Amino acid sequence: MKEEKYILDYINENEFRKLERALKKYNMLAFKKLNFDYYPKLRNGQFIGELISKNKKENTETYELKLPSDNMFKQVHGDVKLIYIVYKDQNIVMLDTLTPTEILLEGHMAELTTYKGVMISKANASKDMFKIDLLNMLQDKR
Repeated sequence: MKEEKYILDYINENEFRKLERALKKYNMLAFKKLNFDYYPKLRNGQFIGELISKNKKENTETYELKLPSDNMFKQVHGDVKLIYIVYKDQNIVMLDTLTPTEILLEGHMAELTTYKGVMISKANASKDMFKIDLLNMLQDKR
């Protein structure tokens, strides 16, 4: 049986590229894993991550793939995930978005500052710093 090749495409290429650039700048580990490990697997028809929905009528599957990230970043902003849709009839993997979208887009538009090694949102700086301080306090008590 011949291995099927899939084409990577974008629902909104401009938006996705912004998210990718911010990911490269603020989370190099996730960016490298995405580009050098996960994208080649997707092109080769290995759909990794969690299957979150199927559309039998259009023969599509939507996946959510967690990317490696710093533990503190995950706790403050959430998991870094790639959401993609597989169009089985057309051999296309449609790259939908990267999450956490808000902080990545904010990081793309303006230089974000860090607090104790974790990037913080300009819009929610005090909330993010509070979370970081709280998590650090909880870690110190262990």
